[in-house]
Parts: sequence; structure tokens; C-alpha cells
Amino acid sequence: MQKLEIINGWEFEYVDNGGGDTFYQCRGDIYHDDEHDEIPEPGLWDAALKLEQQLKDDGYVADASHSEKGWVEVNIL
Repeated sequence: MQKLEIINGWEFEYVDNGGGDTFYQCRGDIYHDDEHDEIPEPGLWDAALKLEQQLKDDGYVADASHSEKGWVEVNIL
């Protein structure tokens, strides 16, 4: 795996915590939806979905998700 993937200008860092816990991560600005829940920056989320599809096209099982503070992850399952 590449240590760094750049998608639409966003830099996704590869993380391998061992035991199958591998993913790419990137942090953007914090946005809020109409109910004031945190959501990822729209451009970053689009890039995460593109990376997810790229990994799937390469034969991996991948899933994009987001957490708090503007972080998005593309998990490799």
C-alpha cells in the first residue's frame, strides 16, 4: 500500500495498527448538518468516496466513514 494517497488535492495517510486494522485517514474542516451533527467537509468526503472506489477497483474491500473533528477514514477490511 502507498503510505500517502492524494485524491483531489487531499492527502490520505495510510495507517496500519496491525491485526487487520488498516485504513487511510485525512482531516478537514468541521461542518454541521441541519441538526448540528458534525459532518465531513464536502470536498474531503467526495475524495474519500473516490479513494474507497479506487481501492475496490484494485480488489480490496473498503468502506469510507467519518468521525469527529473533521476526520474521515477509508477502512480496508
